Amino acid sequence: MSEGTSLTSADVARLLQDPNTDNKAAALSKVASTYSSEGLSDSEREIAESIFRHMLTDAAVRVRRALADSLKDNPDLPHDVAATLARDVDEVAVPMLLSSEVLTDEDLMEIVRTKGQSAQMAIAGRETVSENLADALAESDSEDVIATLVANEGAAIKETTFGKLLDKFGDSEAVQVPMVNRGSLPIAVSERLVTLVSEQLRDHIMTHHEVSPGMASDLLLESREKATVSLLENGEEGSVQALVDQLFANRRLTPTLVLRALVMGDTAFFEAAMSKLVNIPVINAYQLIHDKGGTGLKRLLQAAKFPAEALPMVRAALEVADEMILTGGDNRDMVKQLMIERVLTAVENDVDTDNLDYLIGKLQPVEDNNTDAA
Repeated sequence: MSEGTSLTSADVARLLQDPNTDNKAAALSKVASTYSSEGLSDSEREIAESIFRHMLTDAAVRVRRALADSLKDNPDLPHDVAATLARDVDEVAVPMLLSSEVLTDEDLMEIVRTKGQSAQMAIAGRETVSENLADALAESDSEDVIATLVANEGAAIKETTFGKLLDKFGDSEAVQVPMVNRGSLPIAVSERLVTLVSEQLRDHIMTHHEVSPGMASDLLLESREKATVSLLENGEEGSVQALVDQLFANRRLTPTLVLRALVMGDTAFFEAAMSKLVNIPVINAYQLIHDKGGTGLKRLLQAAKFPAEALPMVRAALEVADEMILTGGDNRDMVKQLMIERVLTAVENDVDTDNLDYLIGKLQPVEDNNTDAA
């Protein structure tokens, strides 16, 4: 190799004639480094490219791997060199597939269709993956490839592609976990995931991803119901506050969610939520909620930006809760039924349609269960 960045035919001759693979690989890395120099003349660049093309046919994988490692991040690499390296054996191809910007989506999709798991995983882990390329990767039968794809925040994945992935790997925790932990998911995908994943992942979906108001309420109530019996009866209210904090941090602590939780019998959650929404201690929120004069509750709901129609609903639900405390009732289905019936009676036509439909829907299973029991 000549001094500086100069590249001559003599350099090419020495490189091609050296029988030692390690020497050849080292010299090739130097040529690649020189190729990246801004001071390289057009003729010198042509010489470097001729070396690259010749080395593409070198029998030693070590030499071709050195070429791929040296050129994988070079945006000026001729396309034919990049494409040939990308179609080589995995040891050579993977660095190019993972990093090269010279490769087109057409190159990559063809490789996805014709190469194995290692090549597919490299492509799935690229800094950016287009929607079409992600859709091609979704055809893979490799759980590891799909897990790599959904874990890649730089991958643009269409809702229909998520559907394909769930069809094939919906029961795989290796795929579920990175999918749930993505920064964003389409609502339909979130709601489908809810039916497949563990309770811990369901809680994450509820607090970090968009779902319909009805499903958000159902998820909250289901998780809180399970926690209430086992934790709150033992005085362990930390789980309530943790859930409230998480919902608030992710902007999921909405009036609709809080109100529905109360109407379904979860007064502890309601008290903690109101405390969080108006930024006061829980004990203060409790005192305002249970203010016998009623003005405290009204002021609290206003400060939390609840709609005016919420006041009679909250009062009706709290009345049932107080009655159950006095009578010692502990039948949760009965509590929910009484609360819903009392709320619907109290508000009549003043409740919005969305909440009305939701409450009626929740009332029906209780009535059906009572009928079956009879």
